[in-house]
Amino acid sequence: MEYIKKNYTRFLILLFSLVLIWSAIDPKDYSVWLLEISGVIFIVAVYIFFQIKINFSKTTNTWVFIGACLITIGAHYSFPNVPVFNGIDGLFEPNRNNFDKLGHVVQGIIPVLIAREILVKNKVMKDIFWINFLSICVAVTVSALYELIEWLFIIVLGDNRFTSDVLGTQGYFWDAQSDILCALIGAVLTIFLGRKHLLSITEQSVLNNNA
Repeated sequence: MEYIKKNYTRFLILLFSLVLIWSAIDPKDYSVWLLEISGVIFIVAVYIFFQIKINFSKTTNTWVFIGACLITIGAHYSFPNVPVFNGIDGLFEPNRNNFDKLGHVVQGIIPVLIAREILVKNKVMKDIFWINFLSICVAVTVSALYELIEWLFIIVLGDNRFTSDVLGTQGYFWDAQSDILCALIGAVLTIFLGRKHLLSITEQSVLNNNA
């Protein structure tokens, strides 16, 4: 089982590398692409470092891969211009490209999965309610910190086309608040629909303790 898991992780890394190569070929704006990609590569590198220590599950690895791919695709087109979302009326504002909102939903899913594994595997707590509650808190905190970084980014570089392409704000007044809401939705859905994941890592933790 561990051999299969390691091969699956390597497969995801290989697949992400291919997506990254595709993304680097004639992006909309190389300066936007470089800024976005430098961030996602840093995040992936940190995740791989902790993967060695925590040994995250296939479910968490898969969602991190999905999140990394979404950012890499957004970097290629720039978030306001991802073709599949063009022409679709937005839930938050008419004629808005909401590809970035999909990314923020995933931004809520991933911290919950990671927080669960860290809390369970490091034996921080056993109560399911508090594991879920703290996981949601982590997800919302990560989202809020990201929005603060975006705010500082705009303060330094100004509200212009470059920062709009990087951040995907598209002039939407409630962009930060709706981003956090999307992350919260992703986190809550993970709690209710991801019970199997929590059960599996809890059982695995018990088996490792008894080994």
